[in-house]
Amino acid sequence: MREGIHPEYHQAKVVCNCGNEFVTGSTKEEIHVEICSKCHPFYTGQQKATATRGRVDKFNRKYGVQSN
Repeated sequence: MREGIHPEYHQAKVVCNCGNEFVTGSTKEEIHVEICSKCHPFYTGQQKATATRGRVDKFNRKYGVQSN
């Protein structure tokens, strides 16, 4: 690595709006995020499956796919 051209690397504290905090490496010392793996619907299992099912049904009707 060449000297003097790389930014400083820190142990960054990441803070989510839900209150979750964790540490990672970054060029910034503190990072604020709106959503993390503790509050994201995909990871918590609270995602809305009804909207997904509706899209799948619409696709099946459009292309004549028979469900089992």
